[in-house]
Amino acid sequence: MIAFQEVMQRVKEILLEKEQKKKILDKDIAKSLGLDPRYFAVIKRRNKIPYEQLAYFCKKTETSLNWVLLKQEPQSL
Repeated sequence: MIAFQEVMQRVKEILLEKEQKKKILDKDIAKSLGLDPRYFAVIKRRNKIPYEQLAYFCKKTETSLNWVLLKQEPQSL
C-alpha cells in the first residue's frame, strides 16, 4: 500500500528544491497540487492520495510519477 505521508514527503522534497525555501508547510503542498488547504487536511487525515493532482504536479515539475508514488528510479523501470 502506498503511504500518504511518504508520497507527500517526496512532494515536499521537490518543492524544497524548486522553490528554494527552508520549510514547506501543508498549505504549500496543497497549493502546488491545486487543492484547497482544508480539503488537503481532510485527505491527509483519511490517508487518501490525490492521484490526479499528483499526475498534473509531476507533469508541471517534470518529475517521474513513479518516483513520487513508489520511490522507483527511472533506470529501474
